This record gives sequence, structure tokens and C-alpha cells, in this order.
Amino acid sequence: QVQLVESGGGLVQPGGSLRLSCAASGSISSINTMGWYRQAPGKQRELVATITSGGSINYADSVKGRFTISRDNFKNTVSLQMNSLKPEDTAVYYCTAVHKVVRGYNYWGQGTQVTVSS
Repeated sequence: QVQLVESGGGLVQPGGSLRLSCAASGSISSINTMGWYRQAPGKQRELVATITSGGSINYADSVKGRFTISRDNFKNTVSLQMNSLKPEDTAVYYCTAVHKVVRGYNYWGQGTQVTVSS
């Protein structure tokens, strides 16, 4: 089993910044790519950013240039630095880790709320 715990969410004004962190524990050897998804009220869960163990990064178009994902393989953590936040960034943000072997299997954190409002 792998456990993912997110932290760093909160309330921020438009144009502000937040940094989310996700700590993985358990069977770390069973995962490779990690990343962040988000789900806004009434919308589907969507990909925000992913990063492989080798450092290859993919961002959703909506966050390119504003968000930065990073990973510390030694500490088994992944972070998301969010700058220039917009109200449409408001969502529950979920950390995920892709299973190395089992097709289509992901581990998920409980989520952390990000609210961007004046």
C-alpha cells in the first residue's frame, strides 16, 4: 500500500500564491509518476501536472507558466507551487501516484482545498 497526504491548501486572493505538498509513504517502490489533479464544484476531475521519477514534467494548458511541479525522490514528496492564482483555480487538489506494474491503478490522497477569492 501507498499512502499520500497533501498539505498547504487554503484561502488566497487572486494573484496570490500557494504551495502544495504531498508526502508518500508505504510501498514507495511500487510507484513511479506522481502528480496533481483538481476537481472544482460541478466539474470533472482534471489533470494539473505530472512528474516522473526522472523529472519529466507535463502541465495542463490552463496552468502553464503559473504552476511549477517538483519532486524530491529521496524524501518521496511532490510539490506544486501555484503563482498568479485565479478564481477558476478554486478546487480540491489531489495528489496521485501511478502504480509501476498494475495497469490503470493510481493511489490518491484525500485532497486539500484551494480557494481563490477576494
